[in-house]
Amino acid sequence: MLAHRGLAVGAPENTLLAFAKALGAGATHLETDVHASADGVAILSHDPDLTRLARRGVRIDQLTAAELGRVDLGEGQSYTTLAAALDTFPEARFNIDVKAAAAVAPTIKAIRDARAEGRVLIGSFSASRRLAVVRAVPGVSTSVSARGAVIATWAATVGMAWITRRVLRSVHAVQLPERILGASTTSRRVVAAFHSAEVEVHIWTVNDPATMRRLVAAGVDGIVTDRADIALEVLASR
Repeated sequence: MLAHRGLAVGAPENTLLAFAKALGAGATHLETDVHASADGVAILSHDPDLTRLARRGVRIDQLTAAELGRVDLGEGQSYTTLAAALDTFPEARFNIDVKAAAAVAPTIKAIRDARAEGRVLIGSFSASRRLAVVRAVPGVSTSVSARGAVIATWAATVGMAWITRRVLRSVHAVQLPERILGASTTSRRVVAAFHSAEVEVHIWTVNDPATMRRLVAAGVDGIVTDRADIALEVLASR
């Protein structure tokens, strides 16, 4: 189970409190997103700006890490750095989505400085961003990017698992919604094809207990969820 932006129940998403709540609920994997501050520090934020969370019309890359650290997000929380998250939770595994090209270098630095290579999985819709981090930090795991996900799912759907295996030969996981361009990513044929490529199958973002149970029965390996507390209850019941 991957706690999507932590557990944002009584805590703002992608904050140290949200991560602490997720880990307290029993999660071992934290999903998060990285942008870069004006001074080139990896900042945890899904959005490129502060509009939704802080109601400020300014971008992450227009403020320094120190300035972002003073933004009140509620519950005593502010924007945090990737370095701080890796340091605060040294046993947790992080699933990191690199959201911007400017975030590549600071993400590499934060992972190296924390010596966290063995507990990090790098993902991104952009293959170039993802590969830039993966190549610079040997030992990290990685998931397939958007184009590869489409091709691998299509090939699995039409019974061409050899193409799926070829597309996924250099990744450790596929992280997908339940459908891509109308094709199911969780049918028995597709999941089997993914597994034949020796990758884990993670489905996002699932908050409904019935859907969680169905996905586990379908053989998926991981569920990305906003409700780590509910997911862990579902998994424990099985």
